Amino acid sequence: MKFIPITASAGITGFESPASDYLQLPLSLDALLIEHPSATFIGKADGHSMQGVGIYSGDILIVDRHLTAKNNDVIVANYNGEFICKIINITDRELLSANPRYKTIPINEGDQFTIEGVVIRSIRCHRDSQLLAKTF
Repeated sequence: MKFIPITASAGITGFESPASDYLQLPLSLDALLIEHPSATFIGKADGHSMQGVGIYSGDILIVDRHLTAKNNDVIVANYNGEFICKIINITDRELLSANPRYKTIPINEGDQFTIEGVVIRSIRCHRDSQLLAKTF
């Protein structure tokens, strides 16, 4: 695990700046959130089937195509022509929801199925963004 060093300074006399607790980090959000920039895409979650793993409708998903999916990874896949976000059970060839209200989806021989990437991060927006409204 990598730690981001944040230090706070305390003034001895007088009033310190309210911003003194916040130092500029030498990282960008891109560097912090994306490991393989040329193999990463961003999508928007739609629906309620992944709430059990903290992915809610409207969340932004960071999907890494460079990674090989492992059992129980959250993935984005093309399943019979539809893009879906699910947990993959490789052993039993199933797509699992993280909400008990949704059924398990078997991956059968006749299905068109490709894993598009592994969801490595999700971002929840607490205020509408004009940029995201134009993008998605």
